[in-house]
Order: sequence, then structure tokens, then C-alpha cells
Amino acid sequence: MQSKKIYIRNMVCDRCTTAVSNLLTGSGHHYVSIMLGQVILDRPLRTRERADLERGLKSLGFELIESKEARTVEQIKSVLREHVHSSALTRANVKLSEWLASGMNAEYSGLSKLFSEVEGTTIERYHNLLRIERAKELLVYDELSVAQIADELGYSSVQHLSNQFAQFVGHSPTHFKRIGAKRRKALDKVR
Repeated sequence: MQSKKIYIRNMVCDRCTTAVSNLLTGSGHHYVSIMLGQVILDRPLRTRERADLERGLKSLGFELIESKEARTVEQIKSVLREHVHSSALTRANVKLSEWLASGMNAEYSGLSKLFSEVEGTTIERYHNLLRIERAKELLVYDELSVAQIADELGYSSVQHLSNQFAQFVGHSPTHFKRIGAKRRKALDKVR
């Protein structure tokens, strides 16, 4: 029997959840719960309903995830986004590998291997890309200094943030602050 649970790629915020909820409701589908990356329907989808839902999701920038491996990778990405957006106090003294293993209830080595096989990059590189995008967001808001941003994102120093920023973006955080939001990526577009 087909599952009532469906997994959806690129759901990264509350607005995404609302958009998917509106699509489901507008299509006559009833759901029990909806959260980032996952919906539990009140009944399994028929083949035609699934195809229609896939088209609707695609028009909104989402897609259904079919394989268990792809679902696990999406869950890893979700835990990594939570890590980047959590407060420095919440992350204090917890290694990324421990955070991820705990959040996924799995061994880090297996998660790392799967992520690399499916995504073609490492968890660490993806996490660094997320941190850089978060730094860009904070720079554009212009509410925190570069030193405060470095601290908030768990960098050991402003120099560490600046070096990594230059490596991924091509220039310093200060220069980015001057050129503004045009160079930011949506978190679901980070690859």
C-alpha cells in the first residue's frame, strides 16, 4: 500500500509550508500534518493525483522526493539549516558532526558518505556555503558588525570569516556589504 507520507524538496521556511498547504487545500487534498519537507496526508495519493501534485509543486519551485536516500539528504540539509540559524549559545561547544548525528539519530560517518554520494560535495562544504549565505543575509540587514556576525555564525575570528567569505564569494564581507543584496542566494538554491 502506498504511504500517506510524502517528502518535498526545497521547503525551507514557513512561507514554503504555507504555499504547499494552499496548493494541497486548493487541489482538494486533506492532510494530517505539514512541516518542512514533509506532509502526512489523510490517505494515499492515486497515480493521477500524484502527477498533478508533482506539477503543482514544480510550479512553486518544489519537487517530490522519491528515494529513501534523497529523503535522508533533504533531512540532513534541514538539520544543517537549523544549525546555521540557531543561536551561538545553542551551538556552543557542540561539533557539527555531533549536532548532525544527534539531529538525525544516526552515525555521522554514514550520513557524510551518503551526502557526498548523492550531492557530490561534503557536508562541511555545504554547511560552509549555508553559513556564507547567512553571513550575506546579516550583512545586508546591516544590524550587526562583521565581528558580531562572525561570532553569531561560530567563526573563531573575523579573519576566519573574512578568509572563508573571500574563498566562496570572491571578496571581503565589507565589500559585499557595499554592493548589497544582489549577490545573495535563497537557501534552497545553495548547492
